[in-house]
Amino acid sequence: MHTSKGKNKIDWMLTLVPLGIVAVLSILFFLYPERSNEILSRVRFFFGDTFGTYYLIIGLGIFLLSLYIACSKYGGIVLGNPDEKPKYPFFAWGCMMFTCGLAADILFYSFSEWILYASDPHLAEMGSIQEWAGVYPLFHWSFIPWGFYLVLAAAFGFMLHVRKKDRQRYSEACRPILGRHTDGIPGRIVDLLAVFALLAGTATTFSVATPLMSSIISELFHVKIGQTAINIIILLLTCLIYTYSLLHGLKGISILSKVCIYMFFGSIALVLLFCGETRYIIETGVSSFGKMAQNFFALSTFTDPLRKSSFPQNWTIYYWAYWMVWCVAAPFFIGSISRGRTIRQTILGGYGFGVGSTTLSFIVFGNYSMKMQVSGTTDLVARYQETGDLYTLIVSIIKTMPCAPFVLALVLLTMIAFYATSFDSIALTASCYSYHQLGAGEQPHKGIQLMWCILLILLPTALIFAESSMNNLQSVSIVSAFPIGMVIILIVICFLKDAGKYLEEEKKKT
Repeated sequence: MHTSKGKNKIDWMLTLVPLGIVAVLSILFFLYPERSNEILSRVRFFFGDTFGTYYLIIGLGIFLLSLYIACSKYGGIVLGNPDEKPKYPFFAWGCMMFTCGLAADILFYSFSEWILYASDPHLAEMGSIQEWAGVYPLFHWSFIPWGFYLVLAAAFGFMLHVRKKDRQRYSEACRPILGRHTDGIPGRIVDLLAVFALLAGTATTFSVATPLMSSIISELFHVKIGQTAINIIILLLTCLIYTYSLLHGLKGISILSKVCIYMFFGSIALVLLFCGETRYIIETGVSSFGKMAQNFFALSTFTDPLRKSSFPQNWTIYYWAYWMVWCVAAPFFIGSISRGRTIRQTILGGYGFGVGSTTLSFIVFGNYSMKMQVSGTTDLVARYQETGDLYTLIVSIIKTMPCAPFVLALVLLTMIAFYATSFDSIALTASCYSYHQLGAGEQPHKGIQLMWCILLILLPTALIFAESSMNNLQSVSIVSAFPIGMVIILIVICFLKDAGKYLEEEKKKT
């Protein structure tokens, strides 16, 4: 593996235009926080409310398509040469895939997401907190979200390892239909949309979870400086870690992902085995998963046409959009590390490791905190409605555990590791967008990688300074995902067309 040094290979348009726009947006959020949040909220309402069904149809369609691809003739295609063996062992592959696909927000939402639903009018329509509050987190973080990743990972893996393309971009995946226009304005538009979606996804993720890390630090070290200052310090520290890891290549990413996984599963084991709620956690988790599976299609197609609660507009549509914007980076990385695996192994293995690990997190952390609510120990829902502060609430939940300071420190370190492993893979993918071409084994110049590492924290820093609400953080993803949804559909159609052509070519050879 060597680093590309040819300056003439750099695509300055895709490098400088996003840099300029993000800089302008960041300045506007700094200078006009209230006005910026107001405009963002209006735009989000237009896309999320008026065209909400669009996101739901794409989500369900992609999931069903993933199962078809895995079980069809396409599933047997090896991502590489026909006789090639997997580049990474299953566990190492699964660790990198899981940690690149999720960031620190999984821990934030695992502890608290049921609280957000418990106070929603829609849950009262469905039934009790015990019956339904644990169902929606599993639904929003399992099959459809990972379906987005895995279908595109198969498409990009096919493009990189079978067709051996040297342009690691969304536009290149559209070449079977766009043809020569891939190198023209249509291709440039596709790539610019992809880069902006990438920046939007990272901004939302950083801005959602960083305040929890700040609250934990304040609790552990009794820091007196303001929360905003702590948030910025955390962003800078995380940036340093993932930049260091990225500049050491895939080996550094692999090691960091394993460390992250060990801490993640260690946290889950600690809560499950030593916090006294093992039976409740397991039984409620099994019940919630069964109810989610039983009602999967109803949950996937619920649009609330009368807007009695606007639940799908506030949550399900936001999540599908959130995962769609993350699809710009994570599937490229998953496709890249899946060399030597069949498409079937990539999709089904991805569901097994990705959905299994994610579900475990929500079942263990979420049901531990939910037991406090349903048993009457603490009214967490009322406390959230009164203060609107989920971050302090999560810290208070962790403080009820044995060896609470140790658990707080472990959660903090795991979140930092999640951020680092997610964002070094994202920065690597974004760096590839800065080049017209990258040959086999060729990596972006370290200076370009460094630029993207810094660029990824600019917008979230501005959003934190602007004190954007959860609603406005969601808006960033919903707005950016609208055009990306069309591009994802185009990529999938191109993949099926090109993969069918490849199978015909292989058939003629034999």
